Amino acid sequence: MALFDKIRGEFIDIVEWLDDTRDTLVWRFPRHDNEIKMGARLIVRESQTAVFVNEGRIADAFAPGTYTLETRNLPVLSTLKGWKHGFHSPFKAEVYFVSTRQFADFKWGTQNPVIVRDPEFGPVRLRAFGSYAARVTDAPALLRELAGTDPQFRTEEVEGYLRQLVVGRLAPALASAGVPLLDLAADQHEMGRRLATALTADLAGVGLAVPTFTIENISLPEEVERALDKRSQMEIVGDLGDYARFQAANALENAGGAAEGMGLGMGIAAGRQMAESLAPQKTQPSQPSDGPPPLPGNERWFIGVNGAQRGPFGAAELPGNGLTPESLVWKTGMSQ
Repeated sequence: MALFDKIRGEFIDIVEWLDDTRDTLVWRFPRHDNEIKMGARLIVRESQTAVFVNEGRIADAFAPGTYTLETRNLPVLSTLKGWKHGFHSPFKAEVYFVSTRQFADFKWGTQNPVIVRDPEFGPVRLRAFGSYAARVTDAPALLRELAGTDPQFRTEEVEGYLRQLVVGRLAPALASAGVPLLDLAADQHEMGRRLATALTADLAGVGLAVPTFTIENISLPEEVERALDKRSQMEIVGDLGDYARFQAANALENAGGAAEGMGLGMGIAAGRQMAESLAPQKTQPSQPSDGPPPLPGNERWFIGVNGAQRGPFGAAELPGNGLTPESLVWKTGMSQ
């Protein structure tokens, strides 16, 4: 079999890659002893880049197109090998095909919650998940920094690295968004666009970019969600007394028996009492306590100042204790 591969390698002069996978980033062209005929045809299809590596050094990179491999098409490789004139014998080089199409099946999620400070609810723990796309923008950089000499470098080998980078970027993005918690859903698209830009800048050194980043959901802890649900119910009901009567009516509908009815009656009364106690109270001037009537000619007056009772005072003392033309004054025996 090795002899057949060698003979086939001597006669095959077309270098190409027909990708039959959906997850291969880099594929090394299999060649016996890495020998390539001078004058062979190189076919680089759309969404591919071909990179020639000579003795561990990246020599040349080819964009999509069809090329005849000769010294004038391999300027860097010709320099490395010292070809000053035409050369027509087979040469040794590794050819890596790099897929530059968009890989859109990457998923991400927060393993641990992200703590953010919300202007309305204070410190809140958030979880989020979504998807993003990645593509190769610099094939030589990807080979140098990530793929190395791997003959078939797949997306799963870089997915963990990308996910850590995404989660690391997400926490400060949420914290610095300045968007209230209840408005995050409306800002998810814009936040995803900003994260895609930031991740692309971070990945430029390894030859990758993130063209799209999607936040599918931002969730709260269950206890916070229950509290929000209760708050929504209260806002829908409006008046607390109506809410108490509504709750009692629901309980009455689901209950049966006289004893249960008595318990529910007590519950209704308790709910009404609670609603009345929580309702805003109108401040009324305090009425003077009963006491002995004032002596004739020595009337004692009370004055209401800022909703509080002052006194009793003699008539001459009233001006010095907050009396104005709008003040309420009264004395014992007055009905109003």
